[in-house]
Amino acid sequence: MSDDDILAPRRSRSGSGPRATSGKAAPGPIIDQEGHEIRPETPEQGFRQFRFDFGQGNPFGNLTREQRIARIEAIAKLLDIAFVLPGTNIRYGIDGLIGLIPVVGDIITTAISLWLVREARALGAPWYITTRMLGNVALDGVVGIVPFAGDAFDVMFRANMRNVRLLRRWLEKQPRM
Repeated sequence: MSDDDILAPRRSRSGSGPRATSGKAAPGPIIDQEGHEIRPETPEQGFRQFRFDFGQGNPFGNLTREQRIARIEAIAKLLDIAFVLPGTNIRYGIDGLIGLIPVVGDIITTAISLWLVREARALGAPWYITTRMLGNVALDGVVGIVPFAGDAFDVMFRANMRNVRLLRRWLEKQPRM
């Protein structure tokens, strides 16, 4: 038997096979891992229980200004100061932990930091604020690629907290609507 017959079996010449008249494959029974037949409508009903409920709505959808700011601050704190090194007063976040994975970890955390800058721009931050924020992210990303020394720099530099501070100062100067 050739490989072609295994991948695409030939149709029977007698015309009695499942594909003989209509050209469509007749659906066979669905078998679970124990070998029991499952009715075709059962999987669809089973997957209905896996719907996601985000409460009031999509967390990435339309948010108020305060909600966006709170989300930016929460992510920046998680990235930069979420944990305390036991026995010291040194704070670090998942940026320093993920950064321990060579290159890939730094790319991931830099992408998250760039998303925070994008959110700041969506809040209306001017070009000079976002340029400084991008500079912080670029410095953090480039130095962070250096093994171990870059991770120590990530812990001490805290680019995301600097960016949140820049954004907060700018927002405080803006008139409230």
